[in-house]
Amino acid sequence: MDPEALRKYSALHPKPAGLALQYGTAGFRTKAQQLDHVVFRMGLLAVLRSKAVAATIGVMVTASHNPEEDNGIKLVDPLGEMLHPSWEEYATQLANAEEQELQKVITEICQKAAVNLHKDALVFIGRDTRPSSEKLSQSVIDGILVLGGQYHDYGLVTTPQLHYMVCCQNTQGQYGKATLEGYYEKLSKAFMELIKQVNCGSGECQKHLKIDCANGIGALKLSEMKPYFPQEVQIHIYNDGTKEKLNHLCGADFVKVHQKPPGGLDMKPNERCCSFDGDADRIVYFYKDKTGHFHLIDGDKIATLISIFLKELLAKVRQNFKMAVVQTAYANGSSTRYLEETLKVPVHCVKTGVKHLHHKAQEFDVGVYFEANGHGTVLFSKAAETKIRQLVKEEKDDEKREAAKVLENMIDLINQTVGDAISDMLVIEAILALKGLTVQQWDALYTDLPNRLLKVQVADRRVIDTTDAERRAVTPPGLQEKIDALVKKYKLSRAFVRPSGTEDVVRIYAEADTQENADALAHEVSLAVYHLAGGKGAPPQP
Repeated sequence: MDPEALRKYSALHPKPAGLALQYGTAGFRTKAQQLDHVVFRMGLLAVLRSKAVAATIGVMVTASHNPEEDNGIKLVDPLGEMLHPSWEEYATQLANAEEQELQKVITEICQKAAVNLHKDALVFIGRDTRPSSEKLSQSVIDGILVLGGQYHDYGLVTTPQLHYMVCCQNTQGQYGKATLEGYYEKLSKAFMELIKQVNCGSGECQKHLKIDCANGIGALKLSEMKPYFPQEVQIHIYNDGTKEKLNHLCGADFVKVHQKPPGGLDMKPNERCCSFDGDADRIVYFYKDKTGHFHLIDGDKIATLISIFLKELLAKVRQNFKMAVVQTAYANGSSTRYLEETLKVPVHCVKTGVKHLHHKAQEFDVGVYFEANGHGTVLFSKAAETKIRQLVKEEKDDEKREAAKVLENMIDLINQTVGDAISDMLVIEAILALKGLTVQQWDALYTDLPNRLLKVQVADRRVIDTTDAERRAVTPPGLQEKIDALVKKYKLSRAFVRPSGTEDVVRIYAEADTQENADALAHEVSLAVYHLAGGKGAPPQP
């Protein structure tokens, strides 16, 4: 390590006095003008991580569904997964180190993580379409070069595309070719194979899909992918970033939170529509019925559709594959009930945050996970994948072989590294076509229980501690007992509270048999939190 070069470059990316940031599930996220020193230092960290694991590491510059003036950065581990938790701590230490401590902190990380600085390092970089992203990714490159790393800059890509590239690179191409063309070819080929069995003679095929791209990177990449599809696949892109601001009144987060259609997209009754978020790693579907009523199809219902389809195929191949769905406490109670009681698929609940879902899903041959917000994917165990590909080649029984072939194409169409709006959209479109389902029939699988999300400002969010996948509060004393008593007042009800991961607020979720009751329960729980957990400002109003 050249201390002189480190000093010189670090001075070009000075840390604002008194700024402390925390590396969370989404990496670092804040106002773009506060990030220059952070991204420079994440360039340094990516080199250290690459040397430590002797593999290529990814760095993505994005703030996903945040407003356009924000930005962020996250690291991608060798198989396209999120950064290892022990290194999240190093990221926080490095980002917050004072200028003169920088070299000392790097040396400490090298000792703790057994980093050999003489090893080679390769870092893949990607960025979203924010005005600040290009300059910030230049700062990442400065950090990489100071520590003698090599880099490949993919420029504008969706977050899931960068995860995909990193996985391809580190599996020596087994997962696919580490290029955008490789990504488009692999996905489009699998999709075409799936839908070529669909017979549209009856005129039942709804090939039109309207896509709200949140004025983000998804629009650019979908346009690039269009030539890979045949004529009959009609995707219509809205909010493509040419006129309006990123994530402003549009995108998956807006649609999910406000339960209404995005701006910039005109919906006719019963038209199938979907929304990506700003970096295209989340998707939700929606439509308007004949009476003009808006219907949201969120991550829970997407997981249910995929589970129905995969369960049928797994039954046909007659292997003893273990399948499960992984959810968080925010999953609607109706979806959990439908999966467990009607579909007879085991459901596991884990703490909020993609890394917890991903980790749990790895325990099964087929693990389906989605957050209600539309971030999710399907994981296949190595053993299951090998067996399925073998059946395609060797199975004599026609039904078994055909089912295995559909599963093989599903494996290739799904981005197993992370939730991917483009890939998830193609999976959903293929399933709807193969099963001959309309968006209304899909929506009608079950009816969501009315629910309400609230937040209460508190002096210190750490006073709330939870257990049982965040479904029960352990502290402060008396809070859980109070929640239990309130829940008993309403039918089909449940409620839980959890501290935010990013700000001093406590998030409250409640559901019940009617919207009125869900609202009342949420309000009563928010008052309990306010009084027992040190609420700030005026008490919550109904």
